[in-house]
Order: sequence, then structure tokens, then C-alpha cells
Amino acid sequence: MSEPLSDSALDQLFRTARTYNGYFDRPVSEEQLHAIWDLVKYGPTSANSLPARIVWCVSDEAKAKLAALALPANGEKILKAPVTAIIAMDTEFYELLPEFFPHTDARSWFAGNAQHAEATAFRNSSLQGAYFILAARALGLDTGPMSGFDNAGVDAAFFGDEPNVKSNFISTLGYGDPATIFERSPRPDFARFNRIA
Repeated sequence: MSEPLSDSALDQLFRTARTYNGYFDRPVSEEQLHAIWDLVKYGPTSANSLPARIVWCVSDEAKAKLAALALPANGEKILKAPVTAIIAMDTEFYELLPEFFPHTDARSWFAGNAQHAEATAFRNSSLQGAYFILAARALGLDTGPMSGFDNAGVDAAFFGDEPNVKSNFISTLGYGDPATIFERSPRPDFARFNRIA
């Protein structure tokens, strides 16, 4: 049985963690990117589907290509961040289910049903994107998840030879500069958006 995390750990993951618009000039290593993935991969997904595909834009060339496909304000963030991750989804994830979920013929649940497969890929890659944010925070890094980019353009530029892979959202990554954040927006209490049935 797991023990509750400390208050300091909960603060780092949730309560005092923030979405950053800018970062200190401090590099993020390739080893850190691997460490993030090595946590993300353990987060639960439907039938261990693992549909997320991540492109880590580290080079100036990759950042410039992505920034050109984003809204101007987002493009500036991408160019200045140490890393920007493209969280994408493989809509044909089910082809790997015989390997990743060998307990039953889970491939048959999705093959031939593109609408069901795409909805499942979107839902579960979004979950994996949330795991990415928490993994980064757990490892002492900060993130700036965002929409505000040309999905079709990003798909063509980064996944042109993989038509089954589509971008979901993007996120900057680095050591966040507190001077770049806004005041925390309101968060409602339990009673406002919850009910126990």
C-alpha cells in the first residue's frame, strides 16, 4: 500500500507548480528527456495503448520550424525555451497492442473502426501529456503547455512520413523563470464542480 506524499512533494507537483511563459538560460540534457519518458510510460492508458509520440525540439532548426507554425506569442516562447515537446498521437496504436497488451486480442477492438481508434488515441495521448507535465515537475523541471499552433502544418512538418500520427498539443520545457508567470487564476472548491452520488 502506498503512503501519501509529503506536502512539499504535493506542492511541487500541484499546489505551487505553475505554467511558465519563459525560462532561465539553463540547458535541459538528453538524459533528462529520457528520464521524463521513463516516468511517462508508466502512466495508465486504455489497454496499455501508449498512443503518445513525442518529438523533443531541441535544435535551433527544429524550434524555428515549430515556431513558424505557432501563433506569434507562442512562437517566441518556443524559440526561447530550452526544449519544446510536441505531444502527438498514433491513431494506429492498436497495431502494437499484441506486444503491449498480450492478454487478449485488443487489436480487434480498434482495427477497422477509425473513429473509435482516433477517439481513444486522443484521450490517452492527452493523459500521457498530463503525465509528461507531472514527470517534468517531479524531476525539477517546469512546463508551458499550449495550443495555438497549426496542427496540420505541424503534422506535415514533423510527421510527414507517418500519416497516422497527429499532433495533440505542445509544451515548452526548462527551468521556469518566475518573472514570466501571471498571478494564479482562481481554483474552485469541491462543492462547486463536484457531487457525490
